Amino acid sequence: MSDVKPKGSIIGGALLIAGCCIGAGMLALPIQTGIAGFFPSLSVFLLAWIYMTLTGLLLVEVNGWFSTRVNLISMVDKTLGKVGKAVCWIFYLFLFYSLLVAYISGSGSLVATIFKLKTPLWIGSLFFVIIFGLVVYRGTKTVDLWNRVLMFGKILAFLAIIFLGVSHVNPDYLVHEEPKYIFFSLPVLIISFGFHNLVPSITAYFGGDVKRVRKTIFLGSGFVLIVYLIWQLIVLGIVPVEGKDGLIDSYHKDQEASQALMAVLGVSWVGVFAQFLAFFAILTSFLAQALSVTHFLGDGLKIKYKEKENPWLCVLALAPPCLLSIIYPQLFFKALNFAGGFCAIVLFGVLPVLMTWIGRYRLALISPYTLKGGKTLLVLIFLFSLFIIFYQLTTMFGLMLFPHP
Repeated sequence: MSDVKPKGSIIGGALLIAGCCIGAGMLALPIQTGIAGFFPSLSVFLLAWIYMTLTGLLLVEVNGWFSTRVNLISMVDKTLGKVGKAVCWIFYLFLFYSLLVAYISGSGSLVATIFKLKTPLWIGSLFFVIIFGLVVYRGTKTVDLWNRVLMFGKILAFLAIIFLGVSHVNPDYLVHEEPKYIFFSLPVLIISFGFHNLVPSITAYFGGDVKRVRKTIFLGSGFVLIVYLIWQLIVLGIVPVEGKDGLIDSYHKDQEASQALMAVLGVSWVGVFAQFLAFFAILTSFLAQALSVTHFLGDGLKIKYKEKENPWLCVLALAPPCLLSIIYPQLFFKALNFAGGFCAIVLFGVLPVLMTWIGRYRLALISPYTLKGGKTLLVLIFLFSLFIIFYQLTTMFGLMLFPHP
């Protein structure tokens, strides 16, 4: 019997996944899913969770074909060639620029609310980008330190909301049902369960032990699902669907869940902690994605990594989304919908299916882990991916496939 201790901790890996998922997208979930009602939304939550967990496991299988640490670009290049690699480049940048637009757009109103600033929202967004863009410029170690503190604050704020918010929950609000709006929230749900860019890092963290990676994905994504459902229960039990600052009104005003709670409850500790949760969620997401885009651009442009980030790469990563959020400040939900309903589906839904199909059935590549279900499961995942893309495209062009509030 070997005395060699396995590399990595499953709990640690699960928390990495949870930290990647639980961010700014969480703030949009109750507003968009709650319009259909708490109980109807459970089915679409489960659907999104199953879909994203399965596509994540497909990436684990693909990752198993490599003996060294790789990223998504390398996986696509090996299986789909130059065309697939070009598609991956384009959609990766679209995805993370869209996410940064959403975070910067959402930061403006939050900064103004928390610090009681009576200034245009774009000033709050610009202040946010300059201050925390400097944190990104300081490099990975600085971002990691900030992220640990902010994650601790995010956990405390969430626990406080649960403890204080339960007494404000109105059970009558939870029985509201409008199933016709059930698919309306799918794009945001998809991006809120996105951890796929971490798969290569987690595989390396476990020393290539894909069985432990699989357990970590189930544990981490399952924990995320539970957190989302508790958050859903609190917000939908406090914020009504109709009326001023209700779910529908909040959606049309591009107001996320913490702002809706604050508006409904007025001056209360629940509202205060909700604002802090929102700020921590947006900030942790912003720091992680801004650093990710900076590194991606540096790798693509062949710029050598140093302890501090290249200032021009930081500008290239942050200036375009900042400018977009200033010109179009009401972009929080729209940017998240575009990121989830289009970019994330192509990167983390369509490409994993195509890579798996070609790797398994054309190149006959062998991985230590193979997702069960064969060609049937791959076809079902591919068709569901096309459905979400089609739905998002029809919505963008004003052809509503399903009702919108």
